[in-house]
Amino acid sequence: MPDVLLAIFYGLFAGLMIPAGGYLASIERIQPNWLEEEVRHSVIAFGGGILVSAVAFVLVPQALEMLPLWAALLTFFAGGAVFALLEHLQKQNASKNAQFIAMLTDFVPEAAALGAMMAARTAEAALLAFLIGAQNLPEAFNAWRELQAGNHPGRRIMRIFLTLSLLGPAAVLLGYFFLADQPLLTGAIMMTAAGGILFLTFQDIAVKAHLEYRQAPSLAALFGFALGMVGHALVTQVGG
Repeated sequence: MPDVLLAIFYGLFAGLMIPAGGYLASIERIQPNWLEEEVRHSVIAFGGGILVSAVAFVLVPQALEMLPLWAALLTFFAGGAVFALLEHLQKQNASKNAQFIAMLTDFVPEAAALGAMMAARTAEAALLAFLIGAQNLPEAFNAWRELQAGNHPGRRIMRIFLTLSLLGPAAVLLGYFFLADQPLLTGAIMMTAAGGILFLTFQDIAVKAHLEYRQAPSLAALFGFALGMVGHALVTQVGG
């Protein structure tokens, strides 16, 4: 398969995990209520673990190969500052779509970085595509529940999610054709996304994942991170 077609496939896979997560949320009915709440919090934590693994095993290592250390640190903290500003504005406007906005803000830059990695034929590109899709699934699951709690009709939410899935191949193609020869810009995007993701993890995701007197959500976060660890180990073995 030509590289550009594979890049589109990766982007489509990652994007389609958004409506897939929404569909799971729409049919999920667990009883009793305490178990349903534990599952919901565990899904949030699982997604957080995957996000951290994407930062640790792909975004930061790849960006450090493209940027001098001072630039890596600058863009890393800039990413955290940008995401902090977005959250501040969101709270000022009393927005109740935190999960939905968080899903978009980490999905798009990661997909663009994926396109650049595909053009450069980087071995970790497949791992990043998998991790983006794996994180979109639980993020969309929780975003669906969040939007539905705000009295948005299920059919309308699914139409939105299906439309958003097209952002995957669009962002990947943008990275593939316009970032391939821009390693400094690609590294800056990766490090900015990494800083923003870590900020969101500690500011928003970890807080919402916590469930008093329950350990399952924290264990789910470990499983999410372990998923990235296994993928990284497999890519390293194949590359070696």
